[in-house]
Amino acid sequence: VQLVESGGGLVQPGGSLRLSCAASGFTFSSYDMRWYRQASGKERELVARITNAGGITNYVGRFTISRDNAKNTVYLQMNCLKPEDTAVYYCQGNDGVGREYWGQGTQVTVSS
Repeated sequence: VQLVESGGGLVQPGGSLRLSCAASGFTFSSYDMRWYRQASGKERELVARITNAGGITNYVGRFTISRDNAKNTVYLQMNCLKPEDTAVYYCQGNDGVGREYWGQGTQVTVSS
């Protein structure tokens, strides 16, 4: 099982980034997918989730999660980024009955 995040980096306040998470080794289309973030010294927090049926919850209004089951990939579009969005962003696959997989994370830094 692998989840590989990409797309992080340094961006100025007000900018945008799109994170990707490529999955392999499990039945991606059957899993809920989630994006979390963890800022330095803070708890990991859930920022968006998309169910296996495509139901979406975005916990940050400027962020939008989506998935492409044909590519086994989940995305996080982040707009109007703020310095407080600086964190390591992780994707997670969750089968809803206790099995979960995590990626290694990708750093997003919002700074001028």
